Amino acid sequence: MSAVHVLYENEAWMPPLRAALDARGVRFEEHLTTGGHLDLASVPPQGVYLNRMSPSAHTRAHQGGVRMLQQQLLHLEAHGRRVINGSRAFALEVSKVAQDVALRAAGIQTPRTIAVVGGPAALRRAARAMELPFITKDNQGGKGLGVRRFHDLDAFDAYVDSEEFVPGPDGVTLLQAYIQPPHGFVTRVEIVNGRFLYALKSATAGGFELCPADACALEDTFAPREDIGADDPLVAAYIRMMRANGVDVAGIEFVEDADGRRYTYDINGTTNYNRDVETARGLFGMDALADLAAREAASICKGTAA
Repeated sequence: MSAVHVLYENEAWMPPLRAALDARGVRFEEHLTTGGHLDLASVPPQGVYLNRMSPSAHTRAHQGGVRMLQQQLLHLEAHGRRVINGSRAFALEVSKVAQDVALRAAGIQTPRTIAVVGGPAALRRAARAMELPFITKDNQGGKGLGVRRFHDLDAFDAYVDSEEFVPGPDGVTLLQAYIQPPHGFVTRVEIVNGRFLYALKSATAGGFELCPADACALEDTFAPREDIGADDPLVAAYIRMMRANGVDVAGIEFVEDADGRRYTYDINGTTNYNRDVETARGLFGMDALADLAAREAASICKGTAA
């Protein structure tokens, strides 16, 4: 079997993946990607490349890894290497504007959003075009860090004029309509290689930092959502959107309003999984990811042998 090359920047998220690959006897190499150099005349090793770079890397001082990986993915693909969540998928990972464009193209409803580049004056002008309440978020973000809700413009103006406001790593700030979830949760749908795994509801009472990974999950925040399955029309639309954009693995989040309208607002390519929630369903996302990597590596090995 060809090697699986894991490109990552967050050590805390690696143990479950290592265990899943080890359990399958998969030979893998880890590549900590936080910066460095890339010789464009080099030929990358054979094997499958698994992209585990997070858009929240900048919160761990690893934004250089994001920029380096963007170049590495292009280099790998130019040499015909199989990349799970390659350059097209990663372009969505690090841009919520790109996500909105892809979702709309697939006929999936999204919240009204304005992208703003500029300082406080530009943000104040854009805010006057939004209905209240609205939220702010970084275009490249993760875990909901920095997301804030505003019910009046005076509070918003004070925020963007204060030291609390720090633009995201790409300098793009989003103003987005706030959709009030009537039952106090949003929903995350996990999909691997075109297969629906499960839906997860995330309680919003504690705020917007909704990381489902074992390393950062809070007790009683996450639970299975049994009423959503593979036959749900929205799930089918997600799978079509993923195929159209080269996304192999994703956790996609939506919120329902009081009238049952569903608004999709986030695509998480470097999705993580909560073991307690998965145990209740008997489905394990990291196992599905490891299975995909193993199949792709075996396929490459057979092709080489032929």
